[in-house]
Amino acid sequence: MNLRILGIELRRSVAPWAAVVVLAAALALLHLVSGPWAKGTALWTAQWTSMALWTRYPLIFLWPLAVGLGGLQGLRDHRSNTAELLISTPRPARHRAAALAGTTALALVSSFALLVLLGAVRVLAGDATYTHLGWLPVSLVGALALTAGSVLGMGIARTVPSALTPPALAVGAFLLTNLLRQTSDAATPTSAVPNRLSLLSPAVAEVRETLLTLSAPVHLGQTIWLLGMAVTGFVLLAAATPRARLLALTPLLAGAGVALLQFPADPRATYVLDREAATPVCDGPVCVTTARRARIEDLAAPGAEALRLLHEALGDRAPAGVRETTVPRALGDTPERSRAYVLVDFDDAVIGEARGEELTRALVAQGIAPLCRPRSDTESGTLEEAAAQSIAAAWVLGELRPLERTMHDTGRQAAVADPVWKTFMARTRAEQRQGINALHDAAVACSGDPLGALTGGATR
Repeated sequence: MNLRILGIELRRSVAPWAAVVVLAAALALLHLVSGPWAKGTALWTAQWTSMALWTRYPLIFLWPLAVGLGGLQGLRDHRSNTAELLISTPRPARHRAAALAGTTALALVSSFALLVLLGAVRVLAGDATYTHLGWLPVSLVGALALTAGSVLGMGIARTVPSALTPPALAVGAFLLTNLLRQTSDAATPTSAVPNRLSLLSPAVAEVRETLLTLSAPVHLGQTIWLLGMAVTGFVLLAAATPRARLLALTPLLAGAGVALLQFPADPRATYVLDREAATPVCDGPVCVTTARRARIEDLAAPGAEALRLLHEALGDRAPAGVRETTVPRALGDTPERSRAYVLVDFDDAVIGEARGEELTRALVAQGIAPLCRPRSDTESGTLEEAAAQSIAAAWVLGELRPLERTMHDTGRQAAVADPVWKTFMARTRAEQRQGINALHDAAVACSGDPLGALTGGATR
């Protein structure tokens, strides 16, 4: 296909409009709709892998849109009543099919590439220091999915030339992607259908655990499946006989079969921990993951100060270091536990958005009374744990203050913490230390009443 034909096809086809619609819809979702892609550590432009995964997420509706628009494109000859005329020309049907499919594929790939480029520029402009190419296969498969979907839509519409074919294709594809949809509530994304079947969808789950990435067998299987889909669409677009159309299904079925054998059956082998991203980067006793290396500068000094204060409060029982947690967990599950380290999760805004003295206070609170109920953009933790943490920090730093940036109003925190604090401070210093140790034991073991532990259960 030379540039003259490409220009003609672009003027005569819906390809440019398809590209505009796909790009505009994706940008509208990522910029105008409030969601996990727009905040916290899972921000779509925070890291390379999360950027690539978030640009794949909208395929849950962009892919059906590409299939439907491909169907509309495939009806062009039928709408203009030139199908029989074109068949009588000496030009091979595959040449016409290549021009039609190639133009739309080029437009859609350019549109998706522009979306990824916009995300990449934002990542480069941010504080991401973990640079790698592991995100590239995620994006390449996304571009291939749009191409394969549109070509398949063209082929089916050429085979079934009806005005109802494009909307039926779009609706059918949308139902399929939703049936195969993966959710991120578990430690690793899962779906209601068997894991292998769910991977036939080009869309990915919402990004919640930012250290997870898709495994190599998933990339390979989806590439095979989508190539088979594209070949079937192209053959259907060029086929002129019922027998050829029937044989055109072979690549689609073969691709699906090979892909299903290639896909992992276990969700834990689908989304895997990016070990390089999770590798610790340390400044003395304070460590974060390589993916969030930029946070070490803000965390190192407050972390060291918090460890000193914790040693004064807990003695030999105090944590010896600060570590960023790397263990994926299900939504609402108990966070990773450790007696040796203060484990921090930057999804917890109490820690993730704090700086300086405020961060030291938050780390002291987390060191004495680590959370049993997680806090994040979608998890509130408990009011009692927030009150217990504020009392623990107050005992070390000398001032009772409610924790900022929790989902619990500071007034409600104060109402719970104040009476416990007064009872606690009325005890002798030895009894207070005993109460803090009891609070620490209860919180680390994730058992008992953290506020009751402070006063030996004498009040509340």
